[in-house]
Amino acid sequence: MAVPVTDAERAPRAVSPRHFVRLKLRVLRNNFRGQAWRIALFVGGVLFGLWFAAGGFFLLAAPGLAGESRYAVMTAAFGGGLLTLGWLLVPLVFFGVDETLDPARFALLPLSRRTLVTGLFAAALVSVPALSTLLTAAGLVVTAGALGGWSAALVGALGVVLGLLLCVAAARAMTSAFATMLRSRRVRDLAAVLLAVLAALLGPLQLLVLGAVQQADWDRLTGVARVVGWTPFGAPWTIGVDVAEGRAGAAVLKLLITVAAIGVLLLWWSRSLESAMVGAASAGPSRDRRGTAAGGAVGQLFPRAVGWARRDRFGALVARECRYWWRDARRRANLITVAVVGIFVPVMVNLGGSRLATEGGAAFGQATANSSPVLVTLSMVFVGVLASVTLANQFGFDGSAYAANVVAGVPGRVELRARMAAFSLYVVPILGAVAVVLAVVLGRPGWLGVMAGALFAAYGCGLAINASVSVLGGYSLPETSNPFAMNTGAAMAKSLYALLSMVASAAAAVPLVVAAALLGDVWLWLALPVGLAYGLGGALLGAYLAGDALDHRHPELLAAVTPRR
Repeated sequence: MAVPVTDAERAPRAVSPRHFVRLKLRVLRNNFRGQAWRIALFVGGVLFGLWFAAGGFFLLAAPGLAGESRYAVMTAAFGGGLLTLGWLLVPLVFFGVDETLDPARFALLPLSRRTLVTGLFAAALVSVPALSTLLTAAGLVVTAGALGGWSAALVGALGVVLGLLLCVAAARAMTSAFATMLRSRRVRDLAAVLLAVLAALLGPLQLLVLGAVQQADWDRLTGVARVVGWTPFGAPWTIGVDVAEGRAGAAVLKLLITVAAIGVLLLWWSRSLESAMVGAASAGPSRDRRGTAAGGAVGQLFPRAVGWARRDRFGALVARECRYWWRDARRRANLITVAVVGIFVPVMVNLGGSRLATEGGAAFGQATANSSPVLVTLSMVFVGVLASVTLANQFGFDGSAYAANVVAGVPGRVELRARMAAFSLYVVPILGAVAVVLAVVLGRPGWLGVMAGALFAAYGCGLAINASVSVLGGYSLPETSNPFAMNTGAAMAKSLYALLSMVASAAAAVPLVVAAALLGDVWLWLALPVGLAYGLGGALLGAYLAGDALDHRHPELLAAVTPRR
């Protein structure tokens, strides 16, 4: 006998944030199934997050345990502000954001914007970084409770929860907005400038903090901390201290500031999220690309920068990779990071960042006088290694599209040499600019050969190491237009592979540092030709060795870099 179905049972159930959280947990479980390395990376990420959270907890709880209310204000404002700033900038320049639930997958579902934003926001809170931040900020609750009792601790706990919501909302809104900008060909230059400015803020902020600590003007720092406490960066983290000090009215106003900031960020995210679901922005009117008598249709596929390349398999791969590095937002974001960090780091290392922040011009002159070819070589080795680390997962950028190369039977050596050549067309000019800028800043034009030689030697060694790392340890990236998106566990994999390749590449470049220390003025003349030969030989050797491994790992590599749905 058939049971009649009531109208209530026939009506569709309302979608709530709980469904998004359950969906994310189920997707995570499916991604871990049969993937021992993913489980190991996830466990490693959890342990690292707990270690970070424990250290941060004790730092933020120390003023309360010591009974120092003045230090409590500074710790809450500056510590909480750094947490918020870290959530804003770190996803842009290094780790990325977890896109286990890609917004584009919900484009065809009848979900309202409000439902989608609240659901994805709730799912974003279920992550290792969010848990680490919550445990770290719990130290502020201990401080508030030690200084003001249970009432202050409860208000501080509310502030910590709101602060975590603010951090997650800020990270999602920022990365989604930049993803939208980088997809648009019309505004890619503006997006590049904004991203470079955001990345460059990390260095000046560090200098300001070091200078303020060395001056030890605690009264001034307390005043600055109270000002920061009235901004969204510090408002949620300082309300517990305000209640402990008897400023309940200030705590209420800061709660309102925090709630308003969260609302604005979610609104901003919802606007850019809708654009991400629709797809890539238009690149403008199409141009006439009819073949000419000289180049024909095939010649039009080669950008001007690679017009020298042969019209064969190697040249076609170089042309394809060249276009991808210019048009793919994810790759372009990596190039911007190399440009910003590559210029900022060596300048601060050779000029002495903390002294430059406190002593100004006098420190500049003395640091310039104390600089040496060995120190310059060390800084250039770091920049060269950093420039090459982008290729540690070069096949992950292709994803399932790498199947075309597998089917075509492209030899591994040809594949790797072509990828190195295309990437170098963008990076080598950046490295040359870094060497020239540092030579001008230090007032040492005679050291230009040492700088360029160390740069290109370290860069070539990095290409060799990362060729093997990318073949043996490739991993998938999410299929999304957001260039900062990462699968769960992939951020840990990215950091581990980057650390491994940087250490190995730096070790391979150590002979350049030894030569700079032992040969003295003779090295000023030999550095450039030796560095060029060393780097080129290392890159070719790396492509030769890794190419053989790639020929035997085509199916495994394709399976590793193909996103799992």
